[in-house]
Amino acid sequence: MGAQQVTDSTFETEVLKSEQPVLVDFWAEWCGPCRALGPSVDALAQEKEGIKVVKINIDESPNAPGKYGVRSIPTLILFKGGQPIAQTVGSMGKSDLFKWVDGALA
Repeated sequence: MGAQQVTDSTFETEVLKSEQPVLVDFWAEWCGPCRALGPSVDALAQEKEGIKVVKINIDESPNAPGKYGVRSIPTLILFKGGQPIAQTVGSMGKSDLFKWVDGALA
C-alpha cells in the first residue's frame, strides 16, 4: 500500500495529531514532477518503519497548502509532534528521498 490520501478536513487528525512523524506530499494531478516523485513517496510509505506518509491534492484541498506556505509543487513537509520540522521542494529520486527523511529525523 502506498501513501494515504488526506484532505483539508482530515489533515488535522491524520497529520497534526499523529503519534508518529508524518511526511506530507503536496501535489496536483497536472504536475509532471509530482507524478515523477509519486512512486518514491509510495515506496517510502511501504518500506520505512515508524513514519506515516500522506499525500494532499492542493487543487482539492487548498487550505493546508496555504497555511504552510506551499508556493510550488511538489513540496514535501515532514511533521513531528504536529509541527513542521523539515521541508523540500521539487522532485528527487528514491534514495535521495530516503536520505532526506533520515537526515531530518536524526
